[in-house]
Amino acid sequence: MPLLLCISVLASMLLALPGHAADIRPEHYGYPLHNPFEATIAGTPAALRADLPDDDAIRQKDYSLRLLPEREYRLPANFWPVKRLSYRLARQSGAAPLIFIIAGTGSNYATGSNELLKKIFYGAGYHVVQISSPTSYDFMAAASQNATPGYSPDDAKDIYRVMQAIRAQQHELPVTDYFLAGYSLGALHAAFVSQLDETRRSFDFKRVLLLNPPVNLHTSISNMDRLVQAQVPDLDRQTTFYELILDKLASYYQRKGYIDLNEAMLFDFQQSPQRLTDEQLAMLIGITFRFFSADMAFTSDLINRRGLITTPGQKISEGTSLEPLFRKALQCNFGCYMEEQLMPFWRKRHNGGDLQQLVSQVSLYALRDYLHGNRKIAVMHNADDIILGPGDLGFLRQTFGERLTLYPYGGHCGNFGYTDNVRHMLEFMSGQAQPPATDIAAVQPSAKSNDR
Repeated sequence: MPLLLCISVLASMLLALPGHAADIRPEHYGYPLHNPFEATIAGTPAALRADLPDDDAIRQKDYSLRLLPEREYRLPANFWPVKRLSYRLARQSGAAPLIFIIAGTGSNYATGSNELLKKIFYGAGYHVVQISSPTSYDFMAAASQNATPGYSPDDAKDIYRVMQAIRAQQHELPVTDYFLAGYSLGALHAAFVSQLDETRRSFDFKRVLLLNPPVNLHTSISNMDRLVQAQVPDLDRQTTFYELILDKLASYYQRKGYIDLNEAMLFDFQQSPQRLTDEQLAMLIGITFRFFSADMAFTSDLINRRGLITTPGQKISEGTSLEPLFRKALQCNFGCYMEEQLMPFWRKRHNGGDLQQLVSQVSLYALRDYLHGNRKIAVMHNADDIILGPGDLGFLRQTFGERLTLYPYGGHCGNFGYTDNVRHMLEFMSGQAQPPATDIAAVQPSAKSNDR
């Protein structure tokens, strides 16, 4: 090959490579929790959080949508609170950009991380809409066409219909631009929703932010499922895990002299002699995830009449105790749900296929070409996130390049409220690579006069 041609080919290859990820060096990052389990549970200590608006300073209200009226008659009477899908809207006093925030695994619209992100973006001048995860029982009951979450393209279509219904219901809200964000599984959903919008063009999202997304969905859920299997010292047949945790909390509060249940308490608790070990923290996280999985497995089985958890033909009334059913559901982790409910549903629609094919279709891998070089989409992740597996960070670096901001610490979504993270979120959304100030009030979103 001629030398000039070699140089030309080499130059074109170099130009095609993504930019370097913005790795935040440990010495330049002051987030104090370097244990990923502690960070995941405790979040950001109060003294290091960004200055955000209080609830009473936010003009917000909950609304509901009637999306699947035909399903209302199939749900048991004790499902009455979720026969309509609720969401929360925080509105500015005038025209402003609107951001949709999609919750993480099993979470509804009003959970802690959604509330925190709402305050971040509302304080920067956005209207904010909070949406439940498609894996939450309220979304499954009231908004999911198939009530079998886990197939990301279908989940994205359900979310998109919800977004369109919200915009129709709030048609008088003056919106200048549309933005999208999601955290954890909601970040994966946000990526699929963004791709869907490229063809349907209902919103034409200006920026899309993915916070701590799973890369390989099967790897992430396997990591979380394994946490329940952690070997916890001091447990025996007479002492349950819950009794062990309660004993530690009781000793802590006795020493402290008063009870205060909040995130700051968890940070302080981990500095005390009663602190939880890594194994105990892992099991605490894993059990929470197992509860989400049980909710999802039970709700999907009930709505679709599969008879795996509920007895076929069993009538559930308002007075029926759901405890035996929930205990049965707890025996099935997320992997079990995929094998017993999601895989058969997916195979029937796609004429067969194996687990690897399903995983490739529901994970970020499926969107590699769309995400690569797409300047409006960015990822913020933590190098110590417990949902990541081998090769995941490599995929993110290759796919997003300089649009990946990687923090050294923070666990799974534990550092959202930290000042640096908040500033970086708003810098990306506003398009300001180097804003003139670090105060979030100084990083305002750009506005247009047109309303879509």
